[in-house]
Amino acid sequence: ASVPRASIARVSCCASDSPASRVVDDRKGEYMAKEPMLENYEDVTAFGLSPEREQELLERQTECVFMWSTKNAEPVGVIMSFVAASGKIWLTSAEQRKRVAAIQRNPNSSVCITSTGTKLGGGKTITYKGTSVVHKGDRRIADWYYRALAERLYGPMGPETVQNFVRFLDSPARVILEFTPTRRISFDGDRMAAATPWLKGGWRAT
Repeated sequence: ASVPRASIARVSCCASDSPASRVVDDRKGEYMAKEPMLENYEDVTAFGLSPEREQELLERQTECVFMWSTKNAEPVGVIMSFVAASGKIWLTSAEQRKRVAAIQRNPNSSVCITSTGTKLGGGKTITYKGTSVVHKGDRRIADWYYRALAERLYGPMGPETVQNFVRFLDSPARVILEFTPTRRISFDGDRMAAATPWLKGGWRAT
């Protein structure tokens, strides 16, 4: 099966979606101040990711924090590899993991992705609130997802490594999680840095 283009629909607006709130113009990757400099950091909602930067983050990062609620309504999250495609975040887990039963009981969940560790540098984040569905035994989804994840994580190591990873993933007790975002919160530290009068050279180095 062909792999859908990695993308997430912008399902909910934040302050950065308003032209009046934009502080910088990043159409060419250049950050130029358009609004008055900040006096403090009490309100940074104007500094969201542009659609282009959000897309780049989804393409460059391979791990996210997937979060759900336990049966006692306690929040918990783990780091998982993911594929973004068709407006969804796709993940996989062994069926016996507690997150699977939790999602089946309460599908409300969340995904957080950071740019740290990518060529984007630190300071770019996106958090999605949404719902998750557990897929088991769907051969069409499994054939697509296992291959897509293997190529995403091990593609540079060659087709043999990719195929071996697919083989190890494709076991009877494995499920696939389909996360659908309904709201988003994003932040672009480079935009905030451009509006900070004393900060030169962009977002912090680490």
